[in-house]
Amino acid sequence: MANWFDSLERDLQSPLAVRRLGSGWFSGFFALLLSITGLCLVMALRWPDWFSTPELAALHAWGGLRPMVHALLIGGYALALLSLLLRTRKAIGATALIVALLATLLGGAEVQPRETHDWGVFFGVDFFAVNMVATGLMFAPIERLFPHRAQQRLFRQEWREDLFYYLISSMMVQLITFLALAPSSFINANTAGLAGIRAMIAGQPWPLQFLEVVLLTDFVQYWFHRAFHRIPFLWGFHAVHHSARSMDWLAGARMHFFEIIALRGVTSLPLLTFGFSPSVMQAYIGFVYIYSSLLHANLRGDFNRLGRIVATPRFHHWHHAIEEVAVDKNFAIHFPLLDRLFGTHHLPDSAWPTGYGVPEQVPQGYRAQFLYPFRRKRDAAA
Repeated sequence: MANWFDSLERDLQSPLAVRRLGSGWFSGFFALLLSITGLCLVMALRWPDWFSTPELAALHAWGGLRPMVHALLIGGYALALLSLLLRTRKAIGATALIVALLATLLGGAEVQPRETHDWGVFFGVDFFAVNMVATGLMFAPIERLFPHRAQQRLFRQEWREDLFYYLISSMMVQLITFLALAPSSFINANTAGLAGIRAMIAGQPWPLQFLEVVLLTDFVQYWFHRAFHRIPFLWGFHAVHHSARSMDWLAGARMHFFEIIALRGVTSLPLLTFGFSPSVMQAYIGFVYIYSSLLHANLRGDFNRLGRIVATPRFHHWHHAIEEVAVDKNFAIHFPLLDRLFGTHHLPDSAWPTGYGVPEQVPQGYRAQFLYPFRRKRDAAA
């Protein structure tokens, strides 16, 4: 089994020169993506108590879901067979074919729910599948068409760690949401005096509420983000995010579990405490998820004028830059005006960082990085 995964990893990390059209690499990659997405959705349909996210109940009730699952698995089969025919190395195509077969054996598009004992715990594999399709199919092709660093591969160094972060943050959505919303729930239960304000805000037009949420959360996140850079203990958590030495849409997923909880908790306070509509909050979460992937993406384009108004990839790449002049700069998520107002703005015209990362040695691997903030001070003292 270990040899199989080693072969798959080597095949995915093949040099750009052998990934040309007609080589079978692209058909194998998309076969793997479609098959895994189909398997996740089949699992969510078969065991909804364990693998389905309540927020996606509308998706499960949608009449087009099963035809879509069928199309995903058929596409996975077809592309896997094409890859096996064209490619000398068979690991990608064979893995995609096995995943598609497993999804079919579990019931495929006609799968029926199975009786399970609901312990109140679920793992959002459907949420992971939707996120992967929405972001992966959106940014992976765009990065290949308009790359800032053309030599950077899709499966670059450290891609496994970042994909695992992506998987964990999606599948642990229940636990993360519970821990993040606990402060908001406590505040709401003890602030009955704000009922009038909540009613007034909830009565505003939906677009106005959304704009207010974007402005409020960006202001809150600016200071949250700045605190995680300036306070040594908090930096230990945030250093994990900054340890990525390559920037692409997947690098944004590298974030310590505790920082995710803290960030979502802090940003949910103005949303829930002041009575913003739940649909506005859900729309903002989806929006910021895509926007964060965009900011980390390996996309060219200087956008000197636009970058003064809204955050662009180049603006956020400078935040991750290894250069000393960019340290503790560009904390805003949406509006660079906040950095200009508070003296943390750095965006030289048409210039890009020469590299990314942090001076300190952040270990590789999810487990080591999870423990890093707690061991960092002790290791430094030693």
